[in-house]
Formats: sequence, C-alpha cells, structure tokens
Amino acid sequence: MTPAPLPRRRIGRSELETSVFSLGSWHIYDRMHFEDAAELVRTALDRGITLFDVGVYGNREMPPAFTDVLFSAVIRAVGVRRDDYLLSEKLWVEGWDDESGFRPQLDRALFRAGAEHADLVIVGDLRRDDVELRDIVLNLAELRRDGLIRAWGVNNWSATSIQSLIDIAAAEGAPVPEIAQLKYSVSRRAIPDGEPFARLWELGLSMQASDVLEGGYLAGKVATEREVGRDPGGIRRRIIDDVPGFARLAEELHCAPAQLAIAFTLTHPATATTLFGASSVAQLEANLGSLDVLDRVGAEEIRARVEPFRADRGLVDPEGP
Repeated sequence: MTPAPLPRRRIGRSELETSVFSLGSWHIYDRMHFEDAAELVRTALDRGITLFDVGVYGNREMPPAFTDVLFSAVIRAVGVRRDDYLLSEKLWVEGWDDESGFRPQLDRALFRAGAEHADLVIVGDLRRDDVELRDIVLNLAELRRDGLIRAWGVNNWSATSIQSLIDIAAAEGAPVPEIAQLKYSVSRRAIPDGEPFARLWELGLSMQASDVLEGGYLAGKVATEREVGRDPGGIRRRIIDDVPGFARLAEELHCAPAQLAIAFTLTHPATATTLFGASSVAQLEANLGSLDVLDRVGAEEIRARVEPFRADRGLVDPEGP
C-alpha cells in the first residue's frame, strides 16, 4: 500500500504551502555517499516532503562546507523539476553588505545550490546592532520584487524584534516575516510556548521547529560525536540525564524516542513544518512514522506525558534572544 502523502500547512499568510516535515542539510549530504544521498532525497520527495533547507552555517574563515553544492548535484541526479520542491536558504546579518544588503550572500547561495530563486529565506540570529531593521525589511522586499525570494522569516530572534519587523513592514507596505525558526523540543519549550510569541502566532506568524532532537540526544542517545547547536540556558546536561526516562516513555507508547520527539513538535498550533536531518532512507522513514504516533496517541496526551522532560522552565526567557 502506498503511504498517504504528508499533510501540508501554509507558511504564515504567504502563498507557500509546505509539507509538515522539511529536510535539513547541515553537514548531511557531505557525510553520505552520493548514491545514498540521491536515494534519500528521491524517497523524501516521493513521500511528500516539499521543503528542503540547504542553508550553510559558516563563513569563509571556517573550513569549507559543501552540503548545499552536493544538494544541487543530487537534485540534478534524481531529475526533479524546480517547481516540485521548495528551497530554503539562510542569510546572515553578520554578512550584511552596507551597499547591497543581503543580495551578494543570496547570489552566492543560489549559485551554490544551482537555483535561480529561493522560495524561502531565513535571516539568521541578530548578532549585530549596527544594521537597521528597516533596511533589512526593505532589502528583502527588493529581493522579492526581483523574483529572488518568495517569502522570508527569521531564526532565533526575540519576540520584540520580530514585532518590530512586522510593524516596519506594515508601515512600508512591504512583505512581513512569515515564519520563525525556533529551537523547539520536549526539552526546549520556553520560547515557542511563552506569552510573547503567543501574540505573534495570533498575528499569523508560523513556526519552523528546529533542533528537535537536540543533536541526537532526544533520539535516545546519551553520547554523540556530532556537532550540536548552542545550549541556551545551559540545560544540556539535564537533557542528557533525562534521556533514559524519555526512552522509557517512548517504549511505553510503542514508538522510538525520535518519533515521540518529532511528534511533539507537531502539537504546537503554530508549527508549519518541523525541520530534521536524516542520513539514511531508513532513518527518514522512521522519522516520518512520528505522524502515526501523533494520530494514535493524540496531541493532548503527548503534551501531557512529555511535561516532565521540559528542561528550560524558568531558565530561558520566553521573550527569546
């Protein structure tokens, strides 16, 4: 029996509809044999994944990264049309050009990905205070007018800063941010579940849940050699200590820990898509099985049962970075 296609949800109030799962590429394709990467992407497309995040984390001072370049070769190898998938790229405020804004970054990213446009761009963490938010909004509006992007969002910005972007866009008649990429998991919930972001969800902003497996720990591992993202609140030791109990709960619910962790992210009403990586077809298929867990156990029951593993309560400001 052919599996049912993945559900789709709208990104904010934009024209874009995305599959509830999106496939990320941070050091994925450059850790795989090319033939395996092609099989992975082909399977993802066949199963209904439409959004592929090929943003590169790094700069020219860091070791070269090629996962996005490899993705472009994979897309050619599997013979998929550009209209059949959504491409998400990262833009970095640290690389803002005083004359051209994000355009040089985007041009390089599209060149590497072998694409003429990005459907979605995510502006990375706000780590500079010398770039005006109005300039960012207007520059992104220009990129959209020029057909280089279709929608945009931000990664790990505070609720106040996102509200400022929305207000500026409204005043300028420019496109608003449609999605916030946020760390969201059974362990890290303070920001997406907090009151400051609740007001933004009410305005129509969507969430892309990221870091949902905490670098593999919430897949049931108590040790990993992978590079793991930053640790707001300094709670990673608590997360690792919770792994055995979380694995026992998953066993009780007749699923894998990763499936339970991913299913949880879909219980948030603002989640448009959950971003994860996969290094094999088997891992991809297992992750997709989290939808069955959600249907079988139910959102309300999942949220209640994972409550003891909420590690950032009172340690992370719900306002965000």
